[in-house]
Amino acid sequence: MESQAGGQANAPAVYLLFEAGQRPSAAAIHAFVEAWDTVLISHDPAEPSSPDNNLTDPAFLDKQREAAGAGLAERWIELWYEGLTFDLSGLTPGPACALPPIAHAFDWRDGLPLDRFEAIRLGASPHLRGGERAQPVLRAMIRLARDMTLSFGSLAALVWPPSASLIGRRFFESTASAWLDGGPFPALGLTAFDETADGGLQTAGLALWTGQELHIAPDLAHDKVAATRLGVRLVNHLVMLGGIARDERVTALDGTRLVMVPSAGGRLVRVQRE
Repeated sequence: MESQAGGQANAPAVYLLFEAGQRPSAAAIHAFVEAWDTVLISHDPAEPSSPDNNLTDPAFLDKQREAAGAGLAERWIELWYEGLTFDLSGLTPGPACALPPIAHAFDWRDGLPLDRFEAIRLGASPHLRGGERAQPVLRAMIRLARDMTLSFGSLAALVWPPSASLIGRRFFESTASAWLDGGPFPALGLTAFDETADGGLQTAGLALWTGQELHIAPDLAHDKVAATRLGVRLVNHLVMLGGIARDERVTALDGTRLVMVPSAGGRLVRVQRE
């Protein structure tokens, strides 16, 4: 199932959470665009002047009437950013976007109920079909989400579905900005770590960036904090490389010599003692 507003159902997207009643309207997005010279509105289905709209087309006129239906229709806008197009949906007065599953939280107050928040969705437009997982597209989407975080004071957090992560705005802003400025990849947020049945630690969401998930052997994961620190370092390394096709030796911070071994199918990188 696919809609113009939502883009491709299984494509990567970022969800921006606002306190209930504080989601931005289309007018607020127009104001955001006016304030940032790096982003443009490439299509607004509710604007007769939009180049894709045709006032003599009955289908367009039907969509116009539907969009004016007091929040009954999804309200969305297509943005042009870094030469790429992204759909921003869930704007008021239309309905909010349903949140995807969340399994990890970073910089989020425990016990704060999510039903106090409403989401809008930023994802690659259908024009990018087939290239929505390309690194330049993903990076541009994260940069655009970061710019929106800087612009909307009512934005409380973001959800990144590939790692099922809920990320507080300050943590997202700082880690994403550091990465976009040439620093380390935001491994805590754009990926996450789960304990596996064997007592090891395995990433969630890394495969989007490298085609591989990372598994840290159980004997290296007794101390979950230390194992996570190791994992963060190795995730950054793997993202820089784009994954690995052969064994690679690394040294842990405590001097332990380790080896990263790609699985036979190449979908998993196992980290173990050399």
